[in-house]
Amino acid sequence: MLEALQYATDAVSLGSLYALSALGIGLLFGVLRLINFAHGDFISVGAYGLIVPSANAMAVMYFGALPWPAVIAVIVAVVAFLALLSEAIVFRPLRGASPATMMIGSFALSFIVQNSLLLVYGSRPKAVDLWANLSRPIAVGGVRFQQLQLVTIGVTAVLLAALVLFLRRTRFGLEMRAAAEDFCMARMLGVRANRVIAMAFALSGGLAAVVSLLYVAQSGILSVQMGVPLMLFAFISTVIGGMGSLLGAVLGGFIVGILNVVLQVMLPGELRSFRDAFLFLMVIFILLLRPSGLVPVAAMKERI
Repeated sequence: MLEALQYATDAVSLGSLYALSALGIGLLFGVLRLINFAHGDFISVGAYGLIVPSANAMAVMYFGALPWPAVIAVIVAVVAFLALLSEAIVFRPLRGASPATMMIGSFALSFIVQNSLLLVYGSRPKAVDLWANLSRPIAVGGVRFQQLQLVTIGVTAVLLAALVLFLRRTRFGLEMRAAAEDFCMARMLGVRANRVIAMAFALSGGLAAVVSLLYVAQSGILSVQMGVPLMLFAFISTVIGGMGSLLGAVLGGFIVGILNVVLQVMLPGELRSFRDAFLFLMVIFILLLRPSGLVPVAAMKERI
């Protein structure tokens, strides 16, 4: 039982990262019908914002002298600004194009961001010791948990609650929900498209920044493509949860995280290297049963 609780904590912690990443994708898809494949690179930018540009494997913390609330605020602001900049420069001119064209634009933006990081920081991985004190285990009722896992779960819960309140209790949130339901009708009723879309990009960038900090604190390693695997699993989470459904994105993120840990525990040692293949097989099985996702959305009209 104690071992099962530890595995459950691992699964929920990993699912929290996937859920936050999937939320960033789901927010944009709900409003703009855009799958932003550069979202993983925004996560990388948030992580690299912690260090001074250096070709050395060991990097110096750039914001090390600041208190951690200030570090979080700076990184979130930087990534949110980058997301807003990408909306203004890349996606706003493509807004009237087909979804496939916008998706290609997101791929192009992804390569630009990756190569910019390569140009500034080099290709060698960087070691970052972020919040090392959170890696210490704590004992609760005979079960040893990593503090960072509990922090990840707690941060995810707080952000999910804050996002629900934002969408339900604020004017901006109501406008975003109206735009996700029927964008054309929302514009006729006075919803300002540019403001709603910009808010969705800013929220998506802020979530990417939080994911980057939590992920770096867990792994301790930076690489230019570190956000790509998170983006892949987040995209899978949104698909199995239901494209356009924020609840589905969160649910899908936790399901993918739980399946990941369960396969790691249950598979024999010689098959663990094929864990992702088994995970994708299970995803295919879920989609065969529920092609529209676990939480399908009725309003899936193309944006004009």
